[in-house]
Amino acid sequence: MKATDDLVGSGKIKDKVVIQTGYTDYKPKNCKWFAFKPLDEFEKLCKRSDIIISHGGVGSIMLPLLFGKPLIVMPRLKKFKEHTDDHQLQIVQELEKQKKIIAVYDVKNLVLVIKKAKKFKPKKLQRENKVSTIIENYLKKGKT
Repeated sequence: MKATDDLVGSGKIKDKVVIQTGYTDYKPKNCKWFAFKPLDEFEKLCKRSDIIISHGGVGSIMLPLLFGKPLIVMPRLKKFKEHTDDHQLQIVQELEKQKKIIAVYDVKNLVLVIKKAKKFKPKKLQRENKVSTIIENYLKKGKT
C-alpha cells in the first residue's frame, strides 16, 4: 500500500489510484483512500477498476476474481512479520499457476507488473452455488 502510494507520488504511476487501507495506521498521501466500504459500494468500485492490487488474503481477492479483473497480488509474509505463516504465499503461487492473477513478490517490480497487468486477461473464477445445485437435483428427482 505504501509502495503504491509512493509510486503515485513520484509520478511512476500516473493512473488514478484508490486505496482501501483496512486496519492500518498508514494514511496515503498521494491517493484517494478509505478504510472500509459496504460490500455493494466495494463491488461497484471493483467493477469500475481497470486493475486491482491486493494482498493475498482470500477475502480480498475473491471479488476481483469473480469480476474477471486483472489482479496483482503481493502476499503478506511471515518473514516480514506481516502474518503468522506463509499461507498467502501458497494461495498466490497457486492462483498464479492457474493464470488467474499476476503475482508480485518484490515491491521493486510493482511498476513493471502494473504495465503487464494492463494487457493481462485473467481466467475468470466461476462461482459455484452448491446448495442450489443440490436442491435443484433433489427437486428433479422428485418429479421423475
